[in-house]
Amino acid sequence: MVRLMTLQQFQDSLTQAAPPSGLSLALAGLWWDAKGDWDRAHEEAQQDEGPAGSWVHAYLHRKEGDLGNAGYWYGRAGRSPARGALQEEWIAIASSLLAS
Repeated sequence: MVRLMTLQQFQDSLTQAAPPSGLSLALAGLWWDAKGDWDRAHEEAQQDEGPAGSWVHAYLHRKEGDLGNAGYWYGRAGRSPARGALQEEWIAIASSLLAS
């Protein structure tokens, strides 16, 4: 799992070519999403079959515009579908995963 990292440190790491070592699959998915690589983000999130990966997976399908698929993944994550701005959801997910 990721070493203790703040949201700011996670966001600062986006200037690098690769994600910080030790990130969970879900956080790696968010990292690749922020770098503009939706496909790689999806691959990472899809490998995590737990609630964290499902939450990132839901976010990614929401971002893609596939709300039906997103709804399925929100359900698997035990979360209500997000309705706010995508960037706000990204921050909420990252903050939650970094704190756990």
